Amino acid sequence: MTSFPAPELDFAAKRKHLREQALKLRQALPVERREAMTGQLARHLDDLVNTLAPHSLGFCWPYRAEPDLRAWVQAWLAAGPGRVAVLPVVLERHAPMVFRRWMPGAPMALDRHGIPHPAEGEALVPDVLLVPLNAFDDRGYRLGYGGGYFDRTLAAMQTIAVGVGFELGRVPDTLPQQYDRPMQWVVTEAGVMKPRS
Repeated sequence: MTSFPAPELDFAAKRKHLREQALKLRQALPVERREAMTGQLARHLDDLVNTLAPHSLGFCWPYRAEPDLRAWVQAWLAAGPGRVAVLPVVLERHAPMVFRRWMPGAPMALDRHGIPHPAEGEALVPDVLLVPLNAFDDRGYRLGYGGGYFDRTLAAMQTIAVGVGFELGRVPDTLPQQYDRPMQWVVTEAGVMKPRS
């Protein structure tokens, strides 16, 4: 059973600081270095996803210097007939996201942050969902951008959550709150980690 720290007056400020530091470090990476790290991450992701063997895979369009996994997803799609890739779509601000099928060249719309998502399509639930990490800890808890979208979504669907990010975002403790959902796996350029409970 995970224990959660008692809320402090500056609890939110500490989490915000961890998030901002992780973002600052990631966005400061030279493009070539970030691409090399993404390539290493993708090789480790190959091993894990081959083991998990999903039919459908959720991923996120890269945002604010996150690992760009679009080429990797295209290769995954091409390697197996019947595979389906999906992207998240925010329909309501305080509700779980839905996922719509994505294929290269599919018509895309922009959300309020300017992130592309499939313009239309039925809602699908991915077998495995690749969740971007800003800061993360060894228990698999993560800090996203503070909107709670992934936590609400993971609470509402049955999927395997795989955190994907760079080692520079690893912190001793993300100070998780009660509604935070840990990742079942974490993949970085350093390898695949099964979070400790």
